[in-house]
Amino acid sequence: MAGSTEMASLEESFRKFAIYGDTKATGQEMNGKNWAKLCKDCKVTDGKSVTSTDVDIVFSKVKGKTARVINYEEFKKALEELAPKRFKDKSKEEAYEAICQLVAGKEPINVGVTKAKTVGAVERLTDTSKYTGSHKERFDESGKGKGKSGRENIVDTSGYVSAYKNAGTYDTKVKK
Repeated sequence: MAGSTEMASLEESFRKFAIYGDTKATGQEMNGKNWAKLCKDCKVTDGKSVTSTDVDIVFSKVKGKTARVINYEEFKKALEELAPKRFKDKSKEEAYEAICQLVAGKEPINVGVTKAKTVGAVERLTDTSKYTGSHKERFDESGKGKGKSGRENIVDTSGYVSAYKNAGTYDTKVKK
């Protein structure tokens, strides 16, 4: 069989795929969707000798009758089931080692993840050097936003209407 370091990396791959996409997963058990993803991402399924249907059948075969997940031991049994099918020209032990090498050390691949793009209007709206008037006061010299302090209106509690020319002169007129 394979070496202990390879088995450790195989178990690590099992745990990474087991928790993929599930925030409540502990990494001890893997569901059918993640098993199929592992087989696809690690190139166990090749479309010819091993298909997604084969992967689903093997998952159903190794899991318990009422269970919906497999543990690490059942995972190794599932790899043993798929190994001779994937590597037809090798012996059972060699095929198992080869399939373990395919899986060991791999992580789930995020395909189709949307990346944010700044083009056109978004680029203009996020360029702080183009802001004018009172809006440019919301940013410091480096272009970083000031947060709430940049949006807050400063309240004038002097008692005068804004832009009043003789503000602050009431006390001098009353004393006369």
